[in-house]
This record gives sequence, C-alpha cells and structure tokens, in this order.
Amino acid sequence: MDIQTTPIEGLLILNPRIFKDERGYFFESYNKLEFERLGLNFNFVQDNQSFSIKHVLRGLHYQNPPFEQGKLVSVASGAALDVAVDIRKDSKTFGQHFSVILSEENNKIFWIPAGFAHGFITLEDNTRFVYKCTNNYNKAAEGGIIWNDPDLNIDWGIDKPLISEKDQILPRLKEIKSSF
Repeated sequence: MDIQTTPIEGLLILNPRIFKDERGYFFESYNKLEFERLGLNFNFVQDNQSFSIKHVLRGLHYQNPPFEQGKLVSVASGAALDVAVDIRKDSKTFGQHFSVILSEENNKIFWIPAGFAHGFITLEDNTRFVYKCTNNYNKAAEGGIIWNDPDLNIDWGIDKPLISEKDQILPRLKEIKSSF
C-alpha cells in the first residue's frame, strides 16, 4: 500500500498493490495489520454502501461529536468525484476542500478523518460507493453543508446534479457551528 498526502493535513489517498493477470485483478482494500504498520490505527465499526445513477450528488455530510466519524472510502464500480471539506475550527485549512476521483479503474482509497464534511458526485451510471466508518451513525448527530456553498466554491463538474430533498436545504458553512 502506498500513501499519498494531500494539501490538507489528515486527508490521505491510499493506493493498494494490485495483482493482475488474465483472469482480472485482486487487491486488499483493508488489512488491519498493514494499516497499523503504516501508522494508520483505526477502529472501524460500520460499513456502508450506496448505489447511484450518473450525476447523483450526496453530501456534504458529517456527524457531530461524540458520534464523529472517520471514513475510509472507495468506489467498487463506476466512478465518483469525492470531496472533503475541513470543518475543524482551529485548523489552518478550515473551510478548504480537497477532491479526488475514485473509480473501479484507479482503485484509490480515500481516508477522511473526523472533522470533515464529506460528499461525492457520481460520474458514471451504476456507481457503487463503499465506506468504512470509525463510529456508528447517529441521526441526532448528523450535520451538513449545502453542496453549492459559494464560500467553498467546489467544482463538482455539473450545474444541476440529482440531490435529495434533505441535501437541498443544508446550511452554508458560515451558518454552522463546528464542534470539531
């Protein structure tokens, strides 16, 4: 496993070793011992998957303490632009975002620690997004930021994505009180 840092402290891109032959390929998307060897000591307690058609945008979501979640995300089929926004109030990169394309072709894995709002837009039909979480979901602790917040200026690559009613009415970053 190769680790790539990003301009925002804590966000990591993991590139697994992929073994290919005429039958296809194999790789470990998670191995607790290997992660610990790399200094990545996470305790995952919940796995999630979503399946979406092209241009579905989910996010930007987070869980407030004490139910904050770190997420290890990847795409099993299709492709998505994945975005993390730093909402750690004392961070020098507060309000900044980082994005990466995750796909079944590149097999990249993205580590998003607690203290980030997270969202993605699917770039292909039949995209299956997979993530491991360090804490269980708690409805009372959920929070979010509107996807098109002008202060964030995220380039999602599309003007009119398909968005849930709930995600269409999320507040702007400047309207939330970060607990991180």
